[in-house]
Amino acid sequence: MSDKKLSMKDDLLNLSIKDLVNKRTELRKKLFSLKMQHQAGALKQTHLIKLTKRNIARVNTALSIKIKEQKWQ
Repeated sequence: MSDKKLSMKDDLLNLSIKDLVNKRTELRKKLFSLKMQHQAGALKQTHLIKLTKRNIARVNTALSIKIKEQKWQ
């Protein structure tokens, strides 16, 4: 997974619910790894923690939108 901002319009809203759940799990594992590296003093790019947290929030938002859309169909 690259270290970039995820776009709601392009990336996330085109994914299925299953793909969004998988992406969220992947991001949570990455966040855990970044936090462990930070605690050990090995992480030089500490901004990646904040970016990953925001990406998790973006995935959660897209997931809730998808679930609501599915509910109304």
